[in-house]
Amino acid sequence: MTIQYENLATLDLWTDFFKVTPHELPERQMRARRMSGFIRGTAEPVAEAASLEPSNAVTPAVDTAVDAGTEELPVGKKAAPRVIREWVPAQWGFVPNASKSLSDARLRSIKLQEARNETVSTTQAFRDAWLAGQRCIIPMQAFYEDDMRSGKKAIPTRIARVDGQPMGVAGVWNSWKDPETGQELMSYALLTINANSHALMRRYGHEGSEKRMPAILGEGTYDAWLTARQDKAREFMRAYPANWMLANPVENKQDKKPKGWLD
Repeated sequence: MTIQYENLATLDLWTDFFKVTPHELPERQMRARRMSGFIRGTAEPVAEAASLEPSNAVTPAVDTAVDAGTEELPVGKKAAPRVIREWVPAQWGFVPNASKSLSDARLRSIKLQEARNETVSTTQAFRDAWLAGQRCIIPMQAFYEDDMRSGKKAIPTRIARVDGQPMGVAGVWNSWKDPETGQELMSYALLTINANSHALMRRYGHEGSEKRMPAILGEGTYDAWLTARQDKAREFMRAYPANWMLANPVENKQDKKPKGWLD
């Protein structure tokens, strides 16, 4: 189970890699019920006339929304809808619609940091959000898993991309309103997939338990994931190749950085 992840270190990384810019830099080390955020997208149909001309123009950003643009198309071919990406500040720890109060929401969300790919459409907490197409991307630099293979003490391990680039993890989000105050609380959960046969991720977690890993999206699929039909969405959640990932044990659970690691 992923109980901590690492946010991107600078705003430039958010803008360059994910085409969004948070109002302020989120907390670097993320744990349950802390505030960070997610990326959601809205498809904008391209005008029929515009679809007849090749274009890769980008609409100017408004606030934190950024137009991801479209690829150049042959003349006469209908263009795909453009996707507007938006950064949404939110709590990590999903708050389901059934929450009856703020205290109830806090108790539920501490246990809902992750949603299983196989059951997200049927589990009561996540079902409504999934069926409503409330999918998102959670940017991260790394995530952490406990290595239990020694049988003595869990060794926290930082897992990142080999090339040091950020990762976009599939997620599901929700908007909940406090019935007493009317205040809106945005929240999200990471989506996970089975990792029993994954060359790297099968090493982590408790012996004998099912191995899981975050559903890391391919860079070229971000907009498609955000706007795909609900019946096609699961096709995007595949195991990230083990040889593209790097695992380093860390000194302690306070800073979760591997020995000698430089920011």
